[in-house]
Amino acid sequence: MKKMVCAIFFVLLSSGMVWAADSGALKSNVLVRTGSSWDNSALPSYEKGNPEITIVRIEIPAGAKLPMHKHTVINAGVLISGELTVVTEDNKVLRLKAGDPIVEVVNKWHYGKNEGKGPAEIIVFYAGTLNKPITIYNKK
Repeated sequence: MKKMVCAIFFVLLSSGMVWAADSGALKSNVLVRTGSSWDNSALPSYEKGNPEITIVRIEIPAGAKLPMHKHTVINAGVLISGELTVVTEDNKVLRLKAGDPIVEVVNKWHYGKNEGKGPAEIIVFYAGTLNKPITIYNKK
């Protein structure tokens, strides 16, 4: 019987972690590490209660505009493809292109719109509390 040996080690770098194995290297890069949302507002403290993580993949068609809404919990995402513009109620604007990370505003009314020619796809991670909504839509 043949024994298989796999040597794995890692080196912590300021930009992330790099793992190396017999078959090559795996790389990890920190896209964002912050205590602020994209509009430079401080993120709120985590709430007490049972944590609930929600991961959502959202596809926004070309030319579509999302309704005004706000998130009640800290959330962050990465635009996988396309373009996305985020606008707050007080007209702060963030333009994202594929690969860009976003740390969303919390408890601030805003909307997103896809001004690109193709669909925009984003994956968003919400750090919520069990039985609490992660998004509230403006009924105006």
